[in-house]
Amino acid sequence: MSYQLKTGPSVELPLLAVKTVRQQYQTSADLLWLLDEFRRMVNVCIMIGIEQKVSSLRTLSSRAYSRLSRDMLGYYRLGAIGAATVIIRNYRKAERRNARTKLPYAKRLVLTSCYGFKIDDNLLRLPVKPRKFVYLKLNSHTLKVLSGLNVRSVTLTPASLSISYSKETVEIEPEGYIGVDRILDNVTTATNKTVRTFDLSQATRIKSGYRYVKSRCKRNDERMRTRVFSKYGEKQRNRVQPLLHNVSKRIVDEAKTGRYGIVMERLTGMRRLYRRGNGQSRRYRAKMNSCSYGELQRQVEYKARWDGVKVIYVPARDTSKRCSICGYKTLESTQRRLWCPHCGAILDRDENAARNIAAGGLRFSPNLPPDEAMVEEREPENATLILKVDGGKLSQQPMVDNVNHLLKTNRT
Repeated sequence: MSYQLKTGPSVELPLLAVKTVRQQYQTSADLLWLLDEFRRMVNVCIMIGIEQKVSSLRTLSSRAYSRLSRDMLGYYRLGAIGAATVIIRNYRKAERRNARTKLPYAKRLVLTSCYGFKIDDNLLRLPVKPRKFVYLKLNSHTLKVLSGLNVRSVTLTPASLSISYSKETVEIEPEGYIGVDRILDNVTTATNKTVRTFDLSQATRIKSGYRYVKSRCKRNDERMRTRVFSKYGEKQRNRVQPLLHNVSKRIVDEAKTGRYGIVMERLTGMRRLYRRGNGQSRRYRAKMNSCSYGELQRQVEYKARWDGVKVIYVPARDTSKRCSICGYKTLESTQRRLWCPHCGAILDRDENAARNIAAGGLRFSPNLPPDEAMVEEREPENATLILKVDGGKLSQQPMVDNVNHLLKTNRT
């Protein structure tokens, strides 16, 4: 990452980029016992943390470590405490929003460890008990991916294992920026030269189909509904994820080839727009909430970090409404078109948003030159104000005129 020092030139420090490779494996009784014991330890730590109102990793370790199973190795106990800390913090955050939030507990059989494992030839060695190991065979794809890289951690489920690996990269100083605008059915990218649109309507149709299938499940059995929803949810992810990976890979490749930085919107609180009680239909809310805003950004970010491409987030306010040519507010036209009353330009809504996002990368970059600052755009004195767009300016204009009149009177 590049840091601008107060004295002297910028210094480039190495970035730690992390990826994960996943494969299937045949489980055994020893591994199932290990996964079950790990889940039990996580639930014990959650209970202790909630009872004693503890969410700090250090404090929870001192209070829960001695109460965990002595049959488990020490780094598994520390891993369970770390997993419980994350769950407790998420519970505290949810409880602040809704006091009736249910107490959390770990249901899935998942184990994550950063210590004790070893990769030798084509085998992964995992300790189960002191001086007792299990060996898992790694396939050729996993071995090829991990060749020459640092292995960080291993995550196990009853059906698959995931190995996290890392490398150090140096962030490329961008020569320009590419803006990424994400809506329900497509992704639009724009630079100062080109505009590209990636169609994601197939992902929307897939999600709509699985929502309909799950809505047909009318059985009054919570366990059965959970099983059915999990089954079709996994099928949906398996079909949608490749589409998102294809788009994110193409975006990062374009940025790397053109030496661009990637600029995306900061979409914090997006789901609040589609809650019950906002005057929207249930079907519309379900469709909008199913859009993978954050997942596409997550994929773009880690892939860009792996290739040393800079990623910047800018506020999402008025990126579609503001004219990308002159900066004034636009009016809605037809078929997702915008009309700027100041410069007369007719703009595509998605292309206009992507260009505004790319321009925001220049203003919010940490390496912004001193002479490039965001300047407030002021209306000329004889400008014609437009109803429904400049309503605030209309209400403030008489007050401004009165102040100017008083100042002139005092001077004379």
